Amino acid sequence: MPEERPPCPPFTRETALRKVQAAEDAWNTRDPHRVALAYTPDSLWRNRDTFVSGREEIVAFLTRKWEREQDYALRKSLWAFDGNRIAVRFQYEWHDGEGRWWRSYGNELWEFDEHGLMRRREASINDVAITEADRRIHGPRPAAEHGTDLPLQ
Repeated sequence: MPEERPPCPPFTRETALRKVQAAEDAWNTRDPHRVALAYTPDSLWRNRDTFVSGREEIVAFLTRKWEREQDYALRKSLWAFDGNRIAVRFQYEWHDGEGRWWRSYGNELWEFDEHGLMRRREASINDVAITEADRRIHGPRPAAEHGTDLPLQ
């Protein structure tokens, strides 16, 4: 029996919003093994200038990412959807090993198989230095804030 990760395509606005929130929640655990289970075993990624193929590489990539991006906290927002594809914009904040804070802005394009597993992820991301006082993302999003949009700055 194939793995299933509902909601499955074709997406409606409601199911696309649920899929985006589920991805945000999973990434905020900073558990590479848990996150990798949302992707097909042969999933393909482009993350900035890095290309990743398959769950094993996803786990290795995320392990390195969260060692470097400390106290990572993410917000995702649905941008568009159609059939088996979803586009999101996101922001996350983190600090490096020297204590400098960053806000990373980006867009992702997602494509899913019929079982709701992501088979392709393309992410474009830019980092902006911020002060600790400028932070606005503190840990996982409270349930009362699910679905709220992100301010641009």
